Amino acid sequence: MSDEIAARLTEMGITLPEAAAPAANYVPYVISGNLLYISGQLPLEGGKVAVTGHLGKTVDVAGGQRGAELCAINILAQAKAALGGDLGRIRRVIKLNGFVASAPDFIEQHLVINGASNLIAGVLGEAGKHARAAVGMAALPLNAAVEIDAIMEIAE
Repeated sequence: MSDEIAARLTEMGITLPEAAAPAANYVPYVISGNLLYISGQLPLEGGKVAVTGHLGKTVDVAGGQRGAELCAINILAQAKAALGGDLGRIRRVIKLNGFVASAPDFIEQHLVINGASNLIAGVLGEAGKHARAAVGMAALPLNAAVEIDAIMEIAE
């Protein structure tokens, strides 16, 4: 991991967890050429889903943003595992796809996913600025409030 990224994580009070093992028949990441695809990450903290329920019903925007931050932390943990511990190999986060378990009338998915976007950009600087989607869903695995996947360009 680059010293600059490690310093940013420390300044933000973030310790990356061990990358979570897949819960079904898939791999947590795939490297193809200079692209790193990270499977959807849930808001896990201490091995448990920390933010559950539906935005606009049982979870407020601030709670959803915290869930998105946890997803981003888990994305970085998976990237660290994929890249042999060296987050400095990330050239650019290309895209985040954010999925938000939402009540039918909830329309602030973009504000929820800002939690992940802000964290990724804060940790990775310019390389962390990305395209993204923020989509409302009827439900997510394990009653998670948020799930986010990522595509990154990496140095070989």
